[in-house]
Amino acid sequence: MEDIQLFDTLKIKSKHKEYSLNFVKDFVRHLEIEINEGSFFIIDSKVYNLYLERSFEEVPKSRYIIVEAKESNKTLDKCKDIINYMVSQKVRRNKKLVAIGGGIIQDLTSFTASVLYRGVDWVFFPTTLLSQADSCIGGKTSINLGDRKNIIGNFYPPNKIFIDTSFLRTLPNDDIKSGIGEMLHFYFYSNSNFITELIGNYNKIIDNRKELIKYIQESLTIKKRVIEIDEFDKGERHKFNFGHTFGHALETATNYKIKHGQAVTIGMDIANFISFKLKLISEDEFKRLHKILEINFPNYNWTNFDLDRYIEALSNDKKNIGNKLGCIVYSKPKVLMEMFVTLDAKLLTIIIEYFKET
Repeated sequence: MEDIQLFDTLKIKSKHKEYSLNFVKDFVRHLEIEINEGSFFIIDSKVYNLYLERSFEEVPKSRYIIVEAKESNKTLDKCKDIINYMVSQKVRRNKKLVAIGGGIIQDLTSFTASVLYRGVDWVFFPTTLLSQADSCIGGKTSINLGDRKNIIGNFYPPNKIFIDTSFLRTLPNDDIKSGIGEMLHFYFYSNSNFITELIGNYNKIIDNRKELIKYIQESLTIKKRVIEIDEFDKGERHKFNFGHTFGHALETATNYKIKHGQAVTIGMDIANFISFKLKLISEDEFKRLHKILEINFPNYNWTNFDLDRYIEALSNDKKNIGNKLGCIVYSKPKVLMEMFVTLDAKLLTIIIEYFKET
């Protein structure tokens, strides 16, 4: 296969502004610039304990807040708490917010930045594979409401993104697998040659995180092309929901015991199974795709899986129209289709069959 052209900086064009994504080898140097400029920091508690405690020894505690990155914190109430604290510490509209963490910290910071004083600048240091390979670009902000995932949000990209892959060294294997799930859905969208290479080197990649940079850059390159023509998710970008409708419901039904990207991996497999049952693809094609995806399935005990809760979560998906489930299904290589499938007995039978058979 052709070698990917590695890059240090990627420019992303947005209706809001042009912003930059920068691969760096020493995030501390860029962090110090933000500290010296008086920015306010929202930091993942694990990242703070592993990497940042020394860096913030001389920073007044009024200029940063440490947040546990868990799904139950991705709420309007948490955003309100953060805003109240910042206002009490006299953070003004000329100060930037800096997010340091993964997707949950990104969502809390980006949404807060978008509504505080009608919008303040923000900068992102993504520390997970999922955030480095996917969510850091595209500008989406997403907040949960009760059990309904990502039901509130808008589009508000950062001014700058700094990716240092050294953060990936300390991630648990499941977090790396979660990021791989997101990369795979981009690769399927474009029928990238990286599908074969990633699966062939799967265990090597998990053991040696330095190998990930080219896979991250392939993922971001694919996403950049689409978000620059459909930033606000009105058409082509919908196809990046491949696996997400079924994956989000899986996260809800398992109380987030399955990581997002691995839930998306199963979600893609469910979508492919539906394609097979609706005669959009052959059984052989489903099995070929299943063999690729199953290597990234989570180790999960399905004995007590709450199928009723799963169906309920599907029915609450924000992409639904009436009683029709909005989802993306696989048709053939490089062809993903948006479909609205009636949530009726036929679809429920297919989903039940999937969980029984696979």
